[in-house]
Amino acid sequence: MSSPRKRQADDFNDDLSSGDITPSAGSSPQLPPSSPAIPFVDEEEEEIHNDVTDLNPSDEEDGEDLMDNMENDYRENSQQDTYDLGDGNIDDDAYEVMDAATRRRIDAQLDRRDEILASTNQSGRGRDQIFMDDPEMDDDTFTQDGMPTQIRRRRHQGEGEPDDFMDDVDPTHQELSLESLADVKGPSITEWILQPNVSRSIARELKSFLLEYTDEKGRSVYGARIRTLGEINSESLEVSYNHLADSKAILALFLALSPTEMLKIFDIVAVEATELHYPNYSQIHQEIHVRISNFPNHLALRDLREKHLNQLVRVSGVVTRRTGVFPQLKYVKFDCLKCGVVLGPFIQDSNSEVKINFCTNCHAKGPFKLNSEKTLYRNYQRITLQEAPGSVPAGRLPRHREVILLSDLVDVAKPGEDVEIVGIYKNNYDGHLNAKNGFPVFATILEANSVKRKESASSMFSGASGQSSWVEEDEKDFRRLSRERGIIDKIIASMAPSIYGHKDIKTAVACSLFGGVAKDINGKHSIRGDINVLLLGDPGTAKSQILKYAEKTANRAVFATGQGASAVGLTASVRRDPITREWTLEGGALVLADKGTCLIDEFDKMNDQDRTSIHEAMEQQSISISKAGIVTTLRARCSIIAAANPIGGKYNSTIPLSQNVNLTEPILSRFDILCVVRDVVNPEMDERLASFVIDSHMRSHPAITDDITDDVDMDDQQTRREKIAQSSKQRESEISPIPQDLLSKYISFARLRVLPKLQQMDMDKVAKVYADLRRESISTGSFPITVRHLESIIRIAEAFARMRLLDFVSQSDLNRAIKVSIDSFVGAQKITVRRQLQKSFAKYTLPSWK
Repeated sequence: MSSPRKRQADDFNDDLSSGDITPSAGSSPQLPPSSPAIPFVDEEEEEIHNDVTDLNPSDEEDGEDLMDNMENDYRENSQQDTYDLGDGNIDDDAYEVMDAATRRRIDAQLDRRDEILASTNQSGRGRDQIFMDDPEMDDDTFTQDGMPTQIRRRRHQGEGEPDDFMDDVDPTHQELSLESLADVKGPSITEWILQPNVSRSIARELKSFLLEYTDEKGRSVYGARIRTLGEINSESLEVSYNHLADSKAILALFLALSPTEMLKIFDIVAVEATELHYPNYSQIHQEIHVRISNFPNHLALRDLREKHLNQLVRVSGVVTRRTGVFPQLKYVKFDCLKCGVVLGPFIQDSNSEVKINFCTNCHAKGPFKLNSEKTLYRNYQRITLQEAPGSVPAGRLPRHREVILLSDLVDVAKPGEDVEIVGIYKNNYDGHLNAKNGFPVFATILEANSVKRKESASSMFSGASGQSSWVEEDEKDFRRLSRERGIIDKIIASMAPSIYGHKDIKTAVACSLFGGVAKDINGKHSIRGDINVLLLGDPGTAKSQILKYAEKTANRAVFATGQGASAVGLTASVRRDPITREWTLEGGALVLADKGTCLIDEFDKMNDQDRTSIHEAMEQQSISISKAGIVTTLRARCSIIAAANPIGGKYNSTIPLSQNVNLTEPILSRFDILCVVRDVVNPEMDERLASFVIDSHMRSHPAITDDITDDVDMDDQQTRREKIAQSSKQRESEISPIPQDLLSKYISFARLRVLPKLQQMDMDKVAKVYADLRRESISTGSFPITVRHLESIIRIAEAFARMRLLDFVSQSDLNRAIKVSIDSFVGAQKITVRRQLQKSFAKYTLPSWK
């Protein structure tokens, strides 16, 4: 059955084809009077446009006309016209009755929504039409309260929008969870972090970390640090990387790979966390800088490569040069000289200078002037970090890097200090480098995030520094070791155990490594506590080997040779900075060995001018510089262990010391202990020495590991390595009473934590010894005894007390110190006087001690 509309269309087409009806201009579809007539078209096209049956013939065959018998739908049906109340279809009881306050609040929200929709519908469209017209609208367009959150993307050109449109938008609507942050949906981690919702999520997690992280006892770690930060008015908050990795590992990974963006977020979060404790702290410091500590990726300066660019690294070295502090532009503002408007602020990048082309107010192209009052600055300083002398591979030159210190990090480290730096490895465009090499080359720099001096106790106990560190269990081992019987003899026997004999030299080296206690009298007069030792003797007596052992054992050591070291190489040099063109200081070996040991071999090969330059460093432990307009004093608080050969290469025992060595009396008097080593022909001693050397070669033969082939199981390789390590420890225990690793830590602990006092000493005995030494030195014509030797006895006694970790110098320590001083004096005499002096000083050298 065909519909009436179809029948009318068929009749109309038949009449039109038979020519009974002629189309007129009035029947054309809404054409204005001046429009041209519709052009002639083919019959096939006309049938397509006019015959509606061809549009969807399949629907016409199977369809049903809904308009036919429409009145039957409204007839009474007793079976279907029912309202069932028993099946739970009515949910009136599922919701509580809404009170008046809640009703008014929801009505206000709905009214507010209608106002926003009405303000956006300036073209007169209804609310429903707005949402129907926008194909991008979905169910997520509304919050739980029915408020629109994505209307801004429907904004068309010419439509207005109030300024407070986004006030009711929920800023945390699209934030991600901590697990979702690990799913990086960007080309790189940096671009992923820069997304607004990701940045807000990271800021939320970092803030919860600062506020909620606790230690083993449940105490807030960073809450206490923030309170301490406010008490000392600091602008740096130290955050442990291990804490962040344990709590939120994905954020720790982002911090290591993209530190620049993460630290910006971290600094903002630190300010918010600080203002919870101190609401007005922003008036003191507008920024709080987060300093990362305990970063695990420790690299040597020579290991920095392209893959480390823009990542967080940890390096250590010695500061050799430091520039002055300069103000660096941070946010720049300009004055338009035509209209007087202040333009900015503009963020100043470190790579290029900020320049503006026109004024946004008067549209003038200049001139512009930098507004120095409203421009924000920050402190800027550059230092040169060089590899520590002991860490440079043999035959290599030490590498160095430029390090940038910003804000409160300036002047933290000075030349000569051994520091550890956590920073961002960046590249820096260098035009001079490009002009020299002829192609684009980037210089690399380190932008420091945190700087720690290795001498500080905090870095020692944290284990972050490269020097010996210890924990509470190690301290218990040190205390237990110090109470052992004969601990001083064990320490002396453990000094250079692979060298036979030379007990007097080993005693002197042990005293120098432990050192005495420095005194500062009212801040005007200082007395050194370091002990200087001179090894003088025949060639082939292992003097250089003992120096090398001291270099490996000392906590901080610098090795130099007399022939290869100049005066400026030992003290300091003045050079012009290549960047700022100003004169700067570079520390020498004595400055780099501050609070350590400086070892000088071939001391007799130095010329007199070079040796004279270290007079001040050996006694006053400072180096005064007056060059190129620079007048300053550098600290050189180090002990000196020097080795020298006598004149002619062989020590002559029949003549005094002054004729055997080409050293002046001023420099000889600055050595606390003088050890004369003679190569005496003695068949019994020579046989023992030969046996010891042969046993040492056999015992120290390298372990054979080449037979471990690739087809051997990994467990077998591990077992073999454990056996080799165990045998090495066994060989070491045969010749060294104390393991060398434990001895090095023991020396470091004693130097830092033990400061023995002089309250139980026999002063009369010290005075008598000093008087007798003075009398004998004049009668024998040997090197003169001065007050420095009296102070040497006290320093040596303090060193023996440190070996036992005592807080006071005992009588036995004083007796040992007197014996060392007398043996040093008597051993330097000629053979005809030596036996007589040994008898006269026997009352001092043969006391009984534990």
